[in-house]
Amino acid sequence: MGLVVSLLVAASPLRPLRAAEQLQVQLDGMVIPLQIDELVAWGRSGGVSNSELGIWLNLLEPDSREGVLELLRAPLINDRSMARQLLGSWAGRRLLDEVADIVRVDDDSAGDTLLNTLESLLNRQEQVSSLDLLEALPASHVRLDLDALLQAAGHWRQQLQRQQQLVRRLAGEARDQAAASPALAASSADSSAALVAREPEIQLLPVNHRERPLRLQLWRPQPGAPAHSTWLVWMPGLGGSPDHFRWLGRALSRRGWSVLVLEHPGSDAEAVKALLDGRRPPPGAEVIPDRLRDLEAVLAARRSGTIALPGEQLVLGGHSLGALTALLGAGARPRSGLDRRCATALDDLPLSNLSRLLQCQLTEVALPSPPAETTPPADLVGLIGMNSFGSLLWPRNRPLQLPVPVLFSGGSLDLITPPQSEQLGLMLALAPHPASRAVVVDGASHFSPVRVEGQAGEGQGEDLFRLGKELVGVQPLQVQALLEDEIVVFLEQLEGSRPEAAAAQTSTLHRRIGDLQLHRLNPEAASRLLVE
Repeated sequence: MGLVVSLLVAASPLRPLRAAEQLQVQLDGMVIPLQIDELVAWGRSGGVSNSELGIWLNLLEPDSREGVLELLRAPLINDRSMARQLLGSWAGRRLLDEVADIVRVDDDSAGDTLLNTLESLLNRQEQVSSLDLLEALPASHVRLDLDALLQAAGHWRQQLQRQQQLVRRLAGEARDQAAASPALAASSADSSAALVAREPEIQLLPVNHRERPLRLQLWRPQPGAPAHSTWLVWMPGLGGSPDHFRWLGRALSRRGWSVLVLEHPGSDAEAVKALLDGRRPPPGAEVIPDRLRDLEAVLAARRSGTIALPGEQLVLGGHSLGALTALLGAGARPRSGLDRRCATALDDLPLSNLSRLLQCQLTEVALPSPPAETTPPADLVGLIGMNSFGSLLWPRNRPLQLPVPVLFSGGSLDLITPPQSEQLGLMLALAPHPASRAVVVDGASHFSPVRVEGQAGEGQGEDLFRLGKELVGVQPLQVQALLEDEIVVFLEQLEGSRPEAAAAQTSTLHRRIGDLQLHRLNPEAASRLLVE
């Protein structure tokens, strides 16, 4: 029971006139009734209650008994302000709706009773435990459907197994090819000191749709570096900031490219801080229209000369939501039928692909119509997406005709935008150009590209989001070095400056650097892997 109540934290209370009396636990088609007052008394007494239920629970193994007590008494919510913001958000309500299929209060299948009870409790106290919630629910009974929970866990396990199978197949192809790249390792180590020294130029750009000017980071080509015809506009992800990608701006400008990194107020690091402080709800897909206006304002300023950067051919790119913004900025719009696809995709908790929440929120967001004269931008020659997503927006059975090649990258530890569907599958859904490719780094996660502190050393560094290795992956700086190399190869091929470009466009590549293994797949190889 404590395990399921803990799920309310992921989705995310006055004493009721009529508190719930019975907890009905459904397992394997059977329903086991438990008296809530006895369960609460046992939990609040630390397991010394002499009720019939208390005697039964005390027969558990000591470790199991202590675990149940801890789950019942530990706070589900320990930050009242942030919890209110989460519960009031679109994503929070969708998750709560799915939790309501597992923890049902009387006949409420929408989760309204759960939500109202939590809100009432939060009006009275800073923290809410499972015991608090059980005592406060105004209902005759609460149904705990362990069968539904096991089914949701089974779907999650299947997704993890598919991801593990993908990694095994990629490792098998790598062994067959026996590829190595010692030059890349040396290049990454040699460049670390040079990357620390350079700083971007800051330019403020007034825009009509925001109260304050956009703060842009401009990375100009390093003097003496080779001249290039392409220039890159880069957009951070949800909760990201331009500082997260200083490593990319430094690396590419050192090699002679111009890079402009946007700021997106309202969905940047400051917005996440405001959420943690309980001052605003979490940003979601509703920020995309303003992000697109930010991008259009930057491109218009470049065309008018307000922004002066070398380069004739445009490449749009970004991380996560920034990658989606780049796709939408290139003129892509969701295929019809998104409501239907989302009804299926969100039928259970989307724990193994959290990007589905953002994708499905777009059903309620009015995207601006792309300007016919500038969409896609006439000088656009390529798209780059780190930890991209969009498989529900553009399903593989209805490919979208994009006129330019794409480079999508992801990591084997990413459960926010899993590579099988959100990089490999998405590349195939965009009617891929022969120069398109997807890169999967075994050992990288969704947050590997944004670890920016500690740029020197053995591929370590501080996690800017303080998420820990379980979510960030291993050797983030080495991941950045691998991604840098892949982006350089892609940009050079777009410019036709590599003689081997034609051959590289039709081949795959596998290389191991330290504990990491990189797999570059063309559309044919990606299609073969997803069919197997």
